[in-house]
Amino acid sequence: MQKWLIASTVVFLGLLSSQLVLGQNKKAIKTIIVDAGHGGREPGARGSYSTEAELTLKFSLKVAEMLRDQLPGINIVETRTTDVFHNVREKADFANKNNGDLFVCIHVNAAPPIRHSEVTGYRNRVTYTGKGNNRKKVTKREPVYRRWTTPNPRIGTETYVWAADRDDAKAGAIAERFESVEDTLDIPDINSPEGIIASRLWVQRYFKNSIRLASLVEEEFVNIGRKSWGVKQRNEKGIWVLQATNMPAVLIETGFITNKEEEDYLNSVEGQMEMSEAMVRAVVKYVALINGPSTDTAGNAQ
Repeated sequence: MQKWLIASTVVFLGLLSSQLVLGQNKKAIKTIIVDAGHGGREPGARGSYSTEAELTLKFSLKVAEMLRDQLPGINIVETRTTDVFHNVREKADFANKNNGDLFVCIHVNAAPPIRHSEVTGYRNRVTYTGKGNNRKKVTKREPVYRRWTTPNPRIGTETYVWAADRDDAKAGAIAERFESVEDTLDIPDINSPEGIIASRLWVQRYFKNSIRLASLVEEEFVNIGRKSWGVKQRNEKGIWVLQATNMPAVLIETGFITNKEEEDYLNSVEGQMEMSEAMVRAVVKYVALINGPSTDTAGNAQ
């Protein structure tokens, strides 16, 4: 009985692996979700004169327009096109309901100010010890500090994928997609052992593809002269829009708004075009890798 179960599992995994490849090629990438971080009552990080929500909207509008031009066969869907607020759960639900095959979230980073202090003098501090007849007056000299902060000089880009400890959440989102999309794969009941294995395999596939896109994004940023901090995961606190979307997903930090020079660059016409074009090049390259050389950008055989 045990040998039969092992053999059946091996056969199932083999068939499922082949289905993963065929299913991905069949479906390809038909819909890309472009998300502008924050918005409305949630401005996000603040610079000296601009906010994260303002910048992410400018970037997302440009990126979406360029993607429509360069990938005419693919549906480009934006989570917002005006200064409105949607919480992260609404964003993830929106992406899932629109049957996204890729989620590209655009953000702007911030770094805390650097704290400084120096001793400007000393003062006497009087305290008392003991009780009754043993009570004594004690005088201590203690330093007097001047404290101030200066802007953090940190610059550069980084792109996030969901953290490995959030795989359960991602598997749950993918399992829901199995139930709602009939042509994805011939998947068994998602609550069965086979269904659980299937969703886990898709998590691994989506994770690898997310890393692939994130790496392409950072490579393009380096090519235009930006400082790159690479591909990252945030393990201490998950990123909901990455772990709750049932598709490969990345969150792109385009720069540090708390650095005045970086803020100026991100707000400039040149900076917005350079960064938007770099993100678009990365997405276009990723689509070509996933859809394959034998298909056009809409996933149709040529």
